[in-house]
Amino acid sequence: MTLENKTALVTGAAGGIGSAICRKLRANGVRVAAADRELSECEAEVHLPGDLTDRTYASGLPQAAYNALDGLDILINNAGIIRRGPVTTSTDEDFDLSIAVNIEAPFQLSRAAIPIMAAQGGGAIVNIASCWGVHPGPNHAIYCMSKAAIASLTRCMGRDHAHQGIRINAVCPNEVDTPMLRSGFEARGLDPDTAIADLDQSVPLGHIAQPEEIADVVLFLASDQARYLCGSLIEANGGKAVA
Repeated sequence: MTLENKTALVTGAAGGIGSAICRKLRANGVRVAAADRELSECEAEVHLPGDLTDRTYASGLPQAAYNALDGLDILINNAGIIRRGPVTTSTDEDFDLSIAVNIEAPFQLSRAAIPIMAAQGGGAIVNIASCWGVHPGPNHAIYCMSKAAIASLTRCMGRDHAHQGIRINAVCPNEVDTPMLRSGFEARGLDPDTAIADLDQSVPLGHIAQPEEIADVVLFLASDQARYLCGSLIEANGGKAVA
């Protein structure tokens, strides 16, 4: 993957997809700085714990990672939350938190990382958007809106900063078998294993994504093998359309 000796900052590093991304990066020779609220079990060379809703913390993460790793080649904006329901049942707290984590934090991190990468001669930013941001589905109004914003931001930044040697792309998963997905089923009184088995039947490839399958796409976009991709949205959905 031509990633040996690269440096990376990963947000949401303790979650299902984030931890898989950290493992894959490190297995390919990347030195990783991990950011999340709690990082006690996260595999990374550097832990930078904190709250992404704190603008000072979010804006300072790229420089902190650069200082700790002596470089910053890759930024993975992976952290995200999901709030379900139509607009009429959504709260101000649902809205504010979704905007802060899903939109503001990637914006602030990218804004701070781009000058660092440009000074080094280039880099790669990979955002985790969602198929639901590209093809909005029902009963997830705030989530779809926030992920649509990241998809659009990816396309805009990809064009704006290509001349600086910075490639900016996004992965757009559908359902992924993560603790966040499973806790959502539990909150609705459903058995997670049964619910995921039912979801598997709806996917043409036969199963919803495992975190490692999304991490593989992230690795590709971060590597030189994706050197001609810029401002692209890669849908990793197993052939399943949003419904």
